Amino acid sequence: MISSEAPRTFSFVVVSNRLPVDRVETGGEGTWRHSPGGLVTALEPVMGGNDGAWVGWPGIADRDYEPFQGENAWLVPVRLSEKEVAEYYEGFSNDTLWPLYHDVIAQPSYHRDWWETYVEVNRRFAEAAVAAAADGATVWVQDYQLQLVPAMLRDSRPDLTIGFFNHIPFPAYGIYSQLPWRRQILQGLLGADVIGFQRNADAGNFSRAVRRLLGYSAKGNMVEVPEADAQGGRATRVVIARHFPISIDTSGYEELARRPEVQERARQIREELGDPKIVLLGVDRLDYTKGIVHRIKAFGELLIEGRLSAEAATLVQVASPSRERVDTYRALRDEIELAVGRINGDYSSIGHSAISYLHHSYPREEMVALFLAADIMLVTALRDGMNLVAKEYVASRIDDRGVLILSEFAGAADELKSALLINPHDIEGVKEAIMRAAVMPQREQATRMRALRKRVSEHDVARWSSTFLRVLAQTRPPGAPAVTPPTTPTTAGTPAETPPDDDADHDGQYA
Repeated sequence: MISSEAPRTFSFVVVSNRLPVDRVETGGEGTWRHSPGGLVTALEPVMGGNDGAWVGWPGIADRDYEPFQGENAWLVPVRLSEKEVAEYYEGFSNDTLWPLYHDVIAQPSYHRDWWETYVEVNRRFAEAAVAAAADGATVWVQDYQLQLVPAMLRDSRPDLTIGFFNHIPFPAYGIYSQLPWRRQILQGLLGADVIGFQRNADAGNFSRAVRRLLGYSAKGNMVEVPEADAQGGRATRVVIARHFPISIDTSGYEELARRPEVQERARQIREELGDPKIVLLGVDRLDYTKGIVHRIKAFGELLIEGRLSAEAATLVQVASPSRERVDTYRALRDEIELAVGRINGDYSSIGHSAISYLHHSYPREEMVALFLAADIMLVTALRDGMNLVAKEYVASRIDDRGVLILSEFAGAADELKSALLINPHDIEGVKEAIMRAAVMPQREQATRMRALRKRVSEHDVARWSSTFLRVLAQTRPPGAPAVTPPTTPTTAGTPAETPPDDDADHDGQYA
């Protein structure tokens, strides 16, 4: 990559917490490596087809980097100090907003100094985007870490067309209203022309919060924001707030699933597990929203009751590391590992582990092999914006086999209605779904899987970004530079690790 080009301005700018690259330093030398983030996969086709720049933090605190040319975009690093990472990212973003927006599954922390740092960091991102944006440019801001950026952009550059996409849920008013800075967040988001959400319910929650806290008219997908016009009078700007469910590179997963070496690896995985009759699979970032403890409890009770045996059924749980400096996440890891150890100690035998617990990430090829090896995919999220693992499993099952058990509290449940939908809090219901999946005839599996695959194929990641950008383009003033939406999905050759996730950040993988 080249770092000697002079700074330029661009007609399309993406702003996200992280850049699409990671800094790798060995022996005193540093290089930039393409990151595995799901947001990167989602936006690469857009960046490649436009004169684009990407603004984000490079992932290393207290380091200054000059803008440089990446594979598909001009990259603009934003500097964060160690204190800002602790307060803006680990603090306000992930210990205040994340639990609040996920229905207070864990208790949010409210600290005024975290909020002040959040405001300051959002301002820095906005300033970097303003400097990179050409006249009339389109700026697309990503996710909950940067909710103040849209209004900051509009205040500085009213010529810009501004989009915002929220990759995680937006909570109901009774929960959202607990946030001390609830009005400031809404006003920050309303700086955008289009605000995207994963589910229609999320968009409705946002509109209700706007009506109750700001008193603005919000009907259907339209929010009327009062503003002063150029002459100092009163005017109304219309903001579109609606759902745009994100998806995956469907064709890329299908292509990987057809590779002979991936299919052979799937066979090897089953063999390494002791050739059980049933392989159950969970793939998640280690997070309290994912319901990992609930699925382990359900599986353990089936073993206790003798309805399943460790010789006949194995649960493979991939839980990639996440936010390990946050106390809540360290406690969750301890709880899961204790439960896994207890079940394995009670029910495993030589050559047959009840649970194979894997606390690290895997390359995409290995994950597709795991998908092909798994008879049952368990997605038991307690609250999830989307959960793309469910879609990846479906896309990988080119054999039309396998059963998806899917939480009704994941955004994917709105689309993947042929899955076995469950309430993960209902352990008896989860157990019954597992047993139903375990004996489901192949004909029923094929009928359900074909319906699921049709939905995922027709609504891939290229359609997600294209739909959002087309709606955003309708708000663009005449004469502003156009943004070309992607017309084809990404290729399977794009490196990616798992698990994809609804957190568009690097410690999750997808949005």
